[in-house]
Amino acid sequence: MHSQPIDRRALVRRHDVEQTTLDPRSPVTVGNGELGFTVDLTGLQSMPGEYPVHKRGHEPDRDAPGTLLGTQTQWAWHSIAGEREYALEETTRRYEVDGRLVPYLEESRRGTAGYDANRWFRANPHRLDLGRIGFVAVTDDEDDEGGGGERLVALRPADLTDTRQVLDLWSGTVDSAFSHRDVPVRVRTAVHPTRDRIGVTVRSALAAGLAIAVDFPYGSSDWHNAADWDSPDAHSTSVTTVPGGWLVERVLDGSTYRVHVAATGADLAHVAPHRVVLRPTADDVDVVVELTTDGQGDMVLLPSRAGHADTATTAGDAQEVHRAAAAHWQGFWESGAALRLAGTDDPRALELERRVVLSQYVTAVNCAGSLPPQETGLVCSSWRGKFHLEMHWWHAAHFPMWGRPELLRPSLGWYRRALPLARDTAHAQGYAGARWPKQLGSVLRETPSSIGVHLVWQQPHVVYLSELVHRVTGDDAFLREQAEVVFASAEFMADFAQEGPDGFTLGPPLVPAQESYAGERARLSNPPFELAYWRWALRTANAWRERLGLPVQERWAEVAEGMVAPHVRDGVYTGVDVEPYTIRTDHPSMLGALGIVPDVGLVDPDVMRATYLDVLRDWDWTSTWGWDYPMMAMTATRLGEPGWAVDALMDAAGKNVVLPNGHNHQTGSLPLYLPGNGGLLAAVALMARTHLDGGAGFPSGWDVQLEGFPATV
Repeated sequence: MHSQPIDRRALVRRHDVEQTTLDPRSPVTVGNGELGFTVDLTGLQSMPGEYPVHKRGHEPDRDAPGTLLGTQTQWAWHSIAGEREYALEETTRRYEVDGRLVPYLEESRRGTAGYDANRWFRANPHRLDLGRIGFVAVTDDEDDEGGGGERLVALRPADLTDTRQVLDLWSGTVDSAFSHRDVPVRVRTAVHPTRDRIGVTVRSALAAGLAIAVDFPYGSSDWHNAADWDSPDAHSTSVTTVPGGWLVERVLDGSTYRVHVAATGADLAHVAPHRVVLRPTADDVDVVVELTTDGQGDMVLLPSRAGHADTATTAGDAQEVHRAAAAHWQGFWESGAALRLAGTDDPRALELERRVVLSQYVTAVNCAGSLPPQETGLVCSSWRGKFHLEMHWWHAAHFPMWGRPELLRPSLGWYRRALPLARDTAHAQGYAGARWPKQLGSVLRETPSSIGVHLVWQQPHVVYLSELVHRVTGDDAFLREQAEVVFASAEFMADFAQEGPDGFTLGPPLVPAQESYAGERARLSNPPFELAYWRWALRTANAWRERLGLPVQERWAEVAEGMVAPHVRDGVYTGVDVEPYTIRTDHPSMLGALGIVPDVGLVDPDVMRATYLDVLRDWDWTSTWGWDYPMMAMTATRLGEPGWAVDALMDAAGKNVVLPNGHNHQTGSLPLYLPGNGGLLAAVALMARTHLDGGAGFPSGWDVQLEGFPATV
């Protein structure tokens, strides 16, 4: 029993990210949930080619590598015009369900009808990289790019010595030190907590022969790359002088945004069509860059950013940005829950503590915005920057579990704005209520897919996330505000379930969370996780009705209590209830039926225990993904096996790696995976709450100190 509160500053600071050599997989990001600015060892984006994001193996050879050094926001999106106007109906395939034909927006193969439409809808809209801000070396040369007989040269790692960088988690700032031409340089970088404003201070820039270049790309529809540097005639960049600085106006087809630049100790020049350069006039340079949009084209005018274009900074006070960031991040770490494991002899405990601290930081930076996040957050693009609703739980459920529900509420507001789309989808398929899409961007439009449109496990997520917020806050105003979304979701779920001789079933057609079965979607049914999740969510939706003084929906209750039991074969739960029953690749999602979902009376714990051990025996771990290990830890916790939970969280499998910067690495084309970080936090929160409630949350003998974990699902 610990008599003293956790020293949160010491807890956080011992996991600051310190790097003295260039790690191409592990740059650090500053941000605020709406804007992410990822930097290299210089504290800016000076060497983007050293931090590559590789194309996937089946992508065209023309697709150039992307970079981890992104400048991305939740609001910046773009579309490239197609050869003609396409209609979603061109991608439609119909499946027979209960004697009627139900339309799904499926991906089309090359050479088939709808292929061109499918390709365009999958590529657009895509997230934008808003610009690259980096140091360049100023050298004497006859070939002058900007006047004065000077040439601007890209930095190389070999140009730098004495490199050292620290991401100070407590203040949310990055301090970078290096020498260039034997002159020590100091850089501090931060992002304002409530505005999309980057503040940078540079010491000794002039003496070191450095300038700061800001380069602007066109939008890219590549899967992994948000910037096209080879289409200079497709967009425009104009610069005007305004009081206190400069205004850069960007136009990319219908999408527009503004870059407000203010500086002390430097002058700005527009040296190339899409490049501006800040040339130091003194050794000490302070720069503020603010990004805004008026919501034209595919851009999103976020409620939290309304009016910012008219009140953008006109003063180069980078230190004000640093002070605001420091106050915000101190408040972040002093609020919510905390976990201290450093007194434990097991060496895995301190590494788990590191992962927990860094996961809190990277999810707050990348996953706390006004839209559901993409799987790579605001660092770089994946799936062209679109977000996946089945991943929203993994990104953000942990926020209320750690006592920070305010970080989830902005993205929950998106469901209210998107409700008409979900209702239209359900109506087009002949169902009641609202059916949530899998993959989309700023435009409220489902993305055609042979997998995504058949997933259903995203459907209960908004009920779960909303329930978490209400349980933690007790906010009845939120209950009323979110009720329409919860009820519409439940209406679809009750109508989607099909009544059979043994109870209510799910599918076909259907693709489970374990996507290995996608090719058999026309005949698949009853994955265990989805069955249990259906029961839990329908019960919870009726509980919301009771809280609001409304009568329960008898049909919801009938379906919830009548869900068929998961299929058992050879003493274990199978992935689906038809052949091939269980494919031993991808997510072992049957474990989620008693893990992510609490015990709803549909799963036999003894059979689940046998299933867990069966998965451990010979699953193809190379095919798994970062959230599988937290899912297993949650199942182990509900089975009363804390040792198994820690084994899962600390498994050495390749996709369970957590890099020095805290990110969960997956592959060269998916270099970070925030569902893995969010899942880790959700699993640890369940372990912590189990421990506080007198259960076996952590292995015996571990020195565990906990604060602030609320009661959750």
